[in-house]
Amino acid sequence: MQFEVTILGSNGAIPAYDRHPSSQILNYCGNLFLIDCGEGTQFRMNKFGIKRGHLDHIFISHLHGDHYFGLVGLLTSFNLNWREHPLNIYGPPALEEIINTQFKHSLTKLKFEIHFHPVLADIPRIILDNSQMTVETIVLKHRLPTTGFIFREKKNLRKILPEKIQQYAIPFEVINDIKNGADFTDENGRLIANDELTIAPPKPRSYAYCSDTIYTESYLEQINGIDLLYHEATFSEEHAERANETFHSTARQAASIAKAAKVERLIIGHFSARYADLSILLEQSRTVFPETYLAEEGNTFAIDSEVLLQKA
Repeated sequence: MQFEVTILGSNGAIPAYDRHPSSQILNYCGNLFLIDCGEGTQFRMNKFGIKRGHLDHIFISHLHGDHYFGLVGLLTSFNLNWREHPLNIYGPPALEEIINTQFKHSLTKLKFEIHFHPVLADIPRIILDNSQMTVETIVLKHRLPTTGFIFREKKNLRKILPEKIQQYAIPFEVINDIKNGADFTDENGRLIANDELTIAPPKPRSYAYCSDTIYTESYLEQINGIDLLYHEATFSEEHAERANETFHSTARQAASIAKAAKVERLIIGHFSARYADLSILLEQSRTVFPETYLAEEGNTFAIDSEVLLQKA
C-alpha cells in the first residue's frame, strides 16, 4: 500500500537555485495530503504529475508566507477547474480570515465548500482521525505559533489464511472477528487458536513533519521511533548563531533530534538561500545521523515497514 512523500518545495523564505518555498505531498493509497503550500506549489504539482483532484486535505504549519503564499492561488485554480467536492484545510485560526479576505475583495465565489479546521499550537492534538490514519500536531518553537504534523497509519486487521477457512469450514459471519484476533471454535467444539488461522499485519507506518523551529527536545518522546522524519535544517553549523536568532535549526541539530528520537530515516530541508551547494548540510547531518537525505524537489520517499526508497 502506498505511503509516499514527494518534495515540491525545499527552500526557506527566498526561492533560489531552482529551489522553492516549503511544500510536500503525502500520498496514502492514492489519497493526497498537502503539507504547507509555499509560493509556486501548484506549478510544482504540475511539473511532478500530482493530480489535484485527489487532494482533499491541506495542512499549514504557520503563517510565515513561505509556508502558505501559494494557497490562495491553488484554491483559485480549483475553482476555475470546477471543483465541487469539499476541501479540508487545517491551519492557524487567522488563516481562515486571510482566505476569506482574499476572496471577498476579488469577488470570488467558490463552487466548492472549504471545511476549515483551526489548529492551535499549545498542546499536541489529533486533528484528523479516519479509517486509515490519524494526524497529530507537534508543538514547535518558532517566532510565530507553529505546528508540525505526524501522520500515523492505523494498524490493519490480521490476514486470515484462505486454506484455513476451507480446512476448518469457517463460516463467513465470523471471519471479521477472527481478523480482529478472536479464536475459532469448530462444529466439534475444538478451539483453534488465532495464530494458526491468521498472520500478523505489517507494522503501521508513520511520517513526521517538523516545520520551522529552533532546536528543542520538547517533542522527542512524541516522534520517538517514527519511520521517516522531515526536520528543518535552514543553516550549517557555521551559522548556528543566526539559526538561534531566527528560531531555526542547523543540519547537525536536526540530526541530533533524529538520533535522540531513534527514527529510521531523516529528510532535511527549508534551506537558506545562502547555500548554492547543499552538500555541506548533508555532510554535517550525516556525521551525527548517517541515514539523512536532502529534501531535493521532485524526489519521492516511499515508506514501508522495512525500507525507504528514493527516486528522482
